[in-house]
Amino acid sequence: MAKVGDRIPDVEVRVLDAEGNPEAVTTTSVLGSGKVVLFAVPGAFTPGCSKVHLPGYVQNFDELKAKGIDTVACVAVNDAWTMGAWADAQGATGKIVMLADGNGAFAEAMDLVMDGTGFGLGKRSQRYAAVIEDGVITALEVEAPGKMEVSTCEAVIGKV
Repeated sequence: MAKVGDRIPDVEVRVLDAEGNPEAVTTTSVLGSGKVVLFAVPGAFTPGCSKVHLPGYVQNFDELKAKGIDTVACVAVNDAWTMGAWADAQGATGKIVMLADGNGAFAEAMDLVMDGTGFGLGKRSQRYAAVIEDGVITALEVEAPGKMEVSTCEAVIGKV
């Protein structure tokens, strides 16, 4: 499992470009410089992710920026269109960088895969939050299964 002091893995993920098309980017290009808060969710539009996790980061975005955070990013094992639609539905567009880890390569590189096959979800990312400074993980909080406590924005604000 990734840990404090590790460099963020350099993996290709997707974002939506200005025209709404998926664009390949590397996690290093998005997360590798400045002070970044990255949070991972099992899936876009899932209840906990949509009711608590993403909304907390949207609502507290200005406070994170005021604390010196350059980038706030969300990653999930979903496609770029789904991540874009979720951002639009949640008011996150223009605030939160939505990273589509469609094949789960980033989740695997972080060694934070959740096996949701018993629920019909396939392999997804575990729920976690990380603070990254110039590509190095300085804080990493991984949730216990079924919990949403240590990776909420409110909890992360205390780590930045």
